[in-house]
Formats: sequence, C-alpha cells, structure tokens
Amino acid sequence: MKNYTCLLLMSFFFYLSNAQSEKEEIYTCLQHYIQGTSYNNIGRIAAAFYSDANLYLSGKDNALRVVPSKKYISWFDNDARKGKFNGRIGNIISIDQTNDIATAKVEILIPAKNIRFTDLFLLKKLDGQWKIMSKSATKENSNKQGDRILFIVSNADHYGTSDLYTGNSFSEIVNAYEVFASEGYSIDFVSPDGGPIPVSYINTSIPMYKKYLYNSDFMYALGHTKKPIEIEASNYKAVYYVGGGSAMYGVPTNKEIQKISMHVYEEQGGIISSVCHGTAGIAYLKTKDGKYLVSGKRVNGYPDDYERKDAPYFKEFPFLIKKTIENHGGIFKFSKRNTPHIEVDQRLVTGQNAQSSTAVAKKITELLKKS
Repeated sequence: MKNYTCLLLMSFFFYLSNAQSEKEEIYTCLQHYIQGTSYNNIGRIAAAFYSDANLYLSGKDNALRVVPSKKYISWFDNDARKGKFNGRIGNIISIDQTNDIATAKVEILIPAKNIRFTDLFLLKKLDGQWKIMSKSATKENSNKQGDRILFIVSNADHYGTSDLYTGNSFSEIVNAYEVFASEGYSIDFVSPDGGPIPVSYINTSIPMYKKYLYNSDFMYALGHTKKPIEIEASNYKAVYYVGGGSAMYGVPTNKEIQKISMHVYEEQGGIISSVCHGTAGIAYLKTKDGKYLVSGKRVNGYPDDYERKDAPYFKEFPFLIKKTIENHGGIFKFSKRNTPHIEVDQRLVTGQNAQSSTAVAKKITELLKKS
C-alpha cells in the first residue's frame, strides 16, 4: 500500500512539474512575440509563429483582414529601429493549456496613443516547440500607461500549524484593485511561493465583489501569482501589502519580498503601503542603513487591542503587529473598530481595516500623481 501511495504521489508531482514546464515554454513563446514586436526584432517574432500562421485582424470599416504571419513580421523589419523600444508594452493576461494545445490572452498597450489591444492566440506544440497558430485582436481606447502596482499576498491557508482556515482578504484586494485599475495602473500579484492563494471574506451580494469574482482574467491572476524571483522591482511605482489572517505568515520575514519592497522604496522613490493585517508585512522592513522602515513614522494597521485574545487563532500568531511596530520605533495610530483610518508618513501609507483599503489606494494614486 505504501509503495502504491508513493507511486501516486510521484505521478502527481511529475504531472505538476510537467504542466509547469509546459506553461513556462508557452510563456517563452509569447515573450518572443511581445519582445519581438516591442523592439522590432523579427527573429524573435518569427520564433513565436508557426510558418503558415494567420492573423485575423480588423481592416477598414471593421472588415475582416486576414494577414499571413510572414507579412505581419515584415511590418517590423526596420534595421534602423531594431533593438529600440517602439512604445508597445505587452502583458500576458492568461494561459490555458491542455496537452499539446493552448490558448492565451495578451494585452498590448500603446500609451502614446491611449490604445489597448487585446490579442487572443491559439497555440500548438509542434516538434517539441510551442508555436502561435493564429492570432485575433481587438482595439479599444485606454488610459493605461504601463505603470505598475505590486500586490503582496500570502500562500498561507491556515493559522500557523493549526487546522484553522484563513486567507487573504478579498475585499482588501478588490477595493484597492478597483481604484488602481480605474486610474490606469497595471496590477501584479506576488506571493512567497507563487501560484494560487487562499481568499476569504467574499460577499457576492456586493456588486463589485461579484464583478471581480466572475472576472476570469482577475481570478486567473489570483490563481497564478508570481514568485519573488519573477519580479523586476524597478517596474513598480508602489507595493501594497494585503491583509487577512494569511498576511501574518510567510510574507513578513520573506527576504526576497523585503528586497523587492525596499528597492521600490529606496531605489525607485516609490511607495510602500499596507492595510489591516497586511501591516505585518512592513514590520520587519529595513532601510540600507539597517534601521527599521517604521522607525519614527506614523503607522496604522489592525491593532492588537482588537484581537480576540482568548480565540484559538490568536495563539497561532507568530508576533503582534502593534507591539512589534512600536518595538521597532514606529508610532502606531488607530481608531474605533470598523472605522476607516489611514496614516500617511512621507511615502508610507497604511490603513486600519478593509474599510480603509479604498482610501489607501486613493492616497497612493494621489501621491504618485504629485511625484
């Protein structure tokens, strides 16, 4: 029985590893397309497409225009501009793969013209390589300029080692996401392990929550969060630590995430923000000179005073937010329960609870506009 169980586990992990490898190969193929078309590199574009692929585009008066991939590639054949950024910003929105076929959605932004293209691809694995077999695209006006915000979330689905379930606060995610998206920012998610994260506090009676819960692109992002190694910190204007019980685990002491946040703050002149238990994530951040980031600064978050100290979950906490912030020189401020409250101290923006998440995001966009 033990041997049979081991074989099942080995088969399962081989399947996961193989599926991940296939997704990475598809990702590489799509990056050939994105980088090739952004830098007039026809070699990379050709590497992405099947030789007889077609593109189904909109022509004059929205009439269907079928363009062979060879002709499409020729549009970027410009030696004078090869290797130079031409203003196209590409983002992979989603990938769906089954065996040797896949579909993918890619966003192409052209900020100079306030244009957003949505590209849909059909891919197939041929002779061991993933190739784009066809592409269709549509165009719309957009205020997206390519500026990015990084949401920091946790993979923890239990309080410590207990059997008590927890998750990332869905409300704190969508409230802030709505503000940033409406202002034209692109949002990425990073977690210590990457991949799917647990979410909690979902109320589908609230229209905005329902909208995001059934938004396939948004939920794909939550199910495919990036690993810290996949994040280029210089791409982000701000980081936002999401709350929920999960925030107490994995994130606060993660060295790679700490480096990302402090690079955004110190090297990019960006903003560090948090809400509710997400403030646990900033408690251990240190500046280049070895001082705690919170030292001498006003900080907000979910206060220890409001925790149910006789509850089983509380006994699992690795540390207390308010106590740790104060031990590290921070000035912890808070208001009555369920009252929106944010603190802004230079480029540190923190909120007390889910009710504060919209205000935190709005303050960040305000500060970024000023800068």
